[in-house]
Amino acid sequence: MSTELERFAEPAAEARRSLVQTIVAEGGLSDPAWREAFEEVPRHLFVPYYFVSRAGAYERLWCEDPDPRRRARWLSEAYMDGPLATRVRDGRLISSSSQPSLMARMLEELEVRDGHAVLEIGAGTGYNAALLAHRLGDELVTTVDVDPEITESARTHLAAAGHHPSVITGDGARGCPARAPFDRIIATCTLPSVPFDWLPQCRPGARILAPLSTGLIALRVRDDSRGRTAEGCFLRTSAYFVPLRGGEAVREGHIGGLPRRAIENDLFRFLLTLTAGSLDPHEALSLWERERRPQRDRFGVTVRGHHQWAWLDEPEGPYAWPLGHPSS
Repeated sequence: MSTELERFAEPAAEARRSLVQTIVAEGGLSDPAWREAFEEVPRHLFVPYYFVSRAGAYERLWCEDPDPRRRARWLSEAYMDGPLATRVRDGRLISSSSQPSLMARMLEELEVRDGHAVLEIGAGTGYNAALLAHRLGDELVTTVDVDPEITESARTHLAAAGHHPSVITGDGARGCPARAPFDRIIATCTLPSVPFDWLPQCRPGARILAPLSTGLIALRVRDDSRGRTAEGCFLRTSAYFVPLRGGEAVREGHIGGLPRRAIENDLFRFLLTLTAGSLDPHEALSLWERERRPQRDRFGVTVRGHHQWAWLDEPEGPYAWPLGHPSS
């Protein structure tokens, strides 16, 4: 840890305690092991600088700012319960540190146990990998990112915090065969669909948790008479992450003519994104209204062989549509 960052240790510890109290008060961190991880892992070491959006532009806050008030602001906002933009290119956000309460929710939903090997897709700052390494040990954690600058930065941050999990530069859609098999896979970037390469790298019973559309899909991997299958429902919570490189968002040109009340509804936007390329937006609207504006947790995904589909209520029910291949 650098001298510049060491001098923030005491106020950072207090800020960390306050952040944990906030998350607990909102119903998070019920697992004592994860609460201890959030109390012990110093987030500020992973965000020595970040960007704050101001009037359409990004303002940089950093730990070595000569203005003591701006340094104090950097530390304070590093421990607020909100996402932090950590890497911007040509005015476009390409990497961030997620909202801590959402990270806590995802880590608890991952249902890890001692001895589980975990693959993280999207290294980001390294903070999430550090929380996993604190809980499971460095040797059981692998984090992958396609951008060598991001992996090098994450590796540096992790070392500063005293952790040395495997940090791999590679295409997250391909997983990490050299470190397989895994008991858990967690993605911290939005996927257009579930990468098929992940399933053979999972042990039977493995759990996959990933942002898809604007939700979080939780899949259980199993072997049956039809082969390796991953299946499960979305969590009820919304989730917005930086896309997997090459992923596509809903294009505004596809929603012309839809009523504003639908377009502005978060649940309908979820359905619209989930069915993009498979259902006409007006068909999606009819389904949404006919089913009384279903919550995310009524939807699910099945991955089997080289096919995958999303569904409402039942995997083999009347409402199902294919999901496409993710871009690498």
